Amino acid sequence: MAAYLSNKELREEIIRCKEKDELTRVAIDMFYLMVGKFTWNFRYKYPEDRKDCEAEAIIDLYLYWRGYDPAKSQNAFAYYTQIIKNGFAKGWRRLYDKYPSGAKRISVDLIHSL
Repeated sequence: MAAYLSNKELREEIIRCKEKDELTRVAIDMFYLMVGKFTWNFRYKYPEDRKDCEAEAIIDLYLYWRGYDPAKSQNAFAYYTQIIKNGFAKGWRRLYDKYPSGAKRISVDLIHSL
């Protein structure tokens, strides 16, 4: 569990958002915080690549935030972290799958320890 954001806070905020059927400013800030922490797990050739991957993750959060079902799982943090991870992978593929099939590529799975 991340020390910067508790699962309980995130879960309660998402339940409030689902009742209103729109994201609150607090939920959006939580998503930005999660993406901001997640982005530093990877290395990028250019700083712009980091921003592109962050944007892809934010877009995915916006598109899929309603998919979390509090009745099925208590762990909202894990659900949204997976969306962020998939968004980063999508952004990474968009940036780096331009190389020929025989070229050496860097994988999003290569996470360095901080």
